[in-house]
Amino acid sequence: MKSIIKPLLLVLSSTLFLTACGDTNEPKEGVQYEVLSTTLQNDSLAPVTEVFALSCGHCRNMENFLPVISQEAGTDIGKMHITFNQSAHVAAMFYYAAEMQVDGAPDHAFMEDLFAATQMGEGTTLTEQQEAYSKAFTSRGLVSPYDFNEEQRDILIQKVDTAKLLSEQSGISSVPTFVVNGKYNVLIGGHDDPKKIAETIRYLLEK
Repeated sequence: MKSIIKPLLLVLSSTLFLTACGDTNEPKEGVQYEVLSTTLQNDSLAPVTEVFALSCGHCRNMENFLPVISQEAGTDIGKMHITFNQSAHVAAMFYYAAEMQVDGAPDHAFMEDLFAATQMGEGTTLTEQQEAYSKAFTSRGLVSPYDFNEEQRDILIQKVDTAKLLSEQSGISSVPTFVVNGKYNVLIGGHDDPKKIAETIRYLLEK
């Protein structure tokens, strides 16, 4: 009897070991990420691109975690301003006016000024908001988009039109999020903390 039981226990132990090894914690489609219905192909998109809106409070909070996510994922993070409604489309013009002049994504302090100007809240007059936007630019020695010349306006419109096209192609309706390799959309709600988001990004970059 003992000669039968011992081999059986060995088989069961091996089975449990292999099962445990196969139970990985890698991100799951539909939970931590989804595949976009249309692959986004544009030179303006970085391999990892945060999709956001200046009018979004959660996006403003996410801005604080981007350095951690970037470091943990081992990659730079680009930006794309979503234009899924009229207010987002208007806000996108101020973001891309900044991007044009700093040759890339604005730094944290600049982004915070743009978020603050966009989210001034009820009771704010149009003049007050315009002054806040202008100050965000002129305080850095940049040209306010209100003072753009015709050539600058044409470039700005082209950038916003590109963002609008990518927004429509992506089908993304909730921000902030991250698009990886133009193909995968990271589902923020499926993660407990920024480091988990970075793990998913790193996984998708290698996928």
